[in-house]
Amino acid sequence: MDPEEYVEEVLAVVERIPPGRAMSYGAIADYLADRSGRSSARLVGSIMAKHGGSVPWHRVVAANGRVVPGHEHEALSRHIGEATPLKNGRVDLSRAAWWPEDD
Repeated sequence: MDPEEYVEEVLAVVERIPPGRAMSYGAIADYLADRSGRSSARLVGSIMAKHGGSVPWHRVVAANGRVVPGHEHEALSRHIGEATPLKNGRVDLSRAAWWPEDD
């Protein structure tokens, strides 16, 4: 998979995350690892920073549930609106985590 295809695949996964659910950067990287030969949460984060504006970017969080730095207010507002499980100002991934085969 070339770099452009990887960007498209990351964005396609993010588009599938249902309201009220979330995936970590690392989970997206792990999901795509077999097909892409890549497994980098940082690369997924870079892709989201550069290209994620047209997808539900707030549904991608750090492994500890922390929302996008610099956009915390907007992200948390969207999560509250979607009834995403939260705990201490973070997404509660123990309840909100989603994997593509779940849909």
